[in-house]
Amino acid sequence: MIARRFFLAAAATAAAVPVLAQITPEPQTAQPMLPTEKLVVVTHDGRRLDFTVEMAISADQQVTGLMFRPEVPPGTGMLFDWGQPRESQMWMRNTISSLDMLFINNDGIIRTVAEHTVPQSLAVIDGRGPVRATLEIAAGTAEKLDIRVGDKVEQRIFGTAK
Repeated sequence: MIARRFFLAAAATAAAVPVLAQITPEPQTAQPMLPTEKLVVVTHDGRRLDFTVEMAISADQQVTGLMFRPEVPPGTGMLFDWGQPRESQMWMRNTISSLDMLFINNDGIIRTVAEHTVPQSLAVIDGRGPVRATLEIAAGTAEKLDIRVGDKVEQRIFGTAK
């Protein structure tokens, strides 16, 4: 459901100038389901929210993401692992249902929450600083489950899986 994406990565120079890192042809259909892993969000009030997430690791998987998928079922999502902290900016072109996006720091702490993204939009959705990963879940999930900035994500990529 996430349409075409582009990512800004910090250049390896002292100026750390953002550069357009990934542009690939758009697929015309949803990608097959990716391998899944467990992820837990530990909320500010101590609740543990279990998710099963598809792991978008490769550039092709990340560019395609959730494009063209008609829905994201409750308790599921897609985790985009950038491999190391970097700027993360996304858009919703070719994404046909609304999503919530959680931008997650290297230590598993949620930096930014973007709720109810607009399907098919080219508006940039910005993580507001370098993040290790971005989690996409069904729109309204963050509000319904009271997931907030500062909540912690437990998952192996953050070294916090239990």
